[in-house]
Amino acid sequence: MPQTYLDELKEDFWVSAFETWLNDKVLTAQVMMENGSIIGCVAYGKARDKSLFSWGEIVSIYLLPEYFGKGYGNKLLESALLDLKQSGFQNNYLWVLKQNQRARYFYEKNKWRFNEDDECICEIAGKQLTEIRYIYSFDNSTQS
Repeated sequence: MPQTYLDELKEDFWVSAFETWLNDKVLTAQVMMENGSIIGCVAYGKARDKSLFSWGEIVSIYLLPEYFGKGYGNKLLESALLDLKQSGFQNNYLWVLKQNQRARYFYEKNKWRFNEDDECICEIAGKQLTEIRYIYSFDNSTQS
């Protein structure tokens, strides 16, 4: 993600969208706290991709950088997957920037598989970015 884009992004940029999604029960969100402060969050729900209508989707998972490598991301992901499974979603997906090797390693370590057929190209702040889809199935049929 271009740093200039991130630097210019207003702090409350996503607030109204997430408020609508949460109020309309389109997404569920969980936060992780330490010492009274939010250090990470995960948002997930029914797939937004209409061709995968019976799938679940992890829409976002974020952790403050100072908490990377401490297992907190695993806990957020596990909690979201448990909730998705209990909601009846056998198959799940998420999108990740192709260039984000740290995130890709994280998902692969957690048994998500890169679906080589799905990618989305977008342009942000004049830079072309490619998102790729990772999939996860509780029956392990999509696992490598």
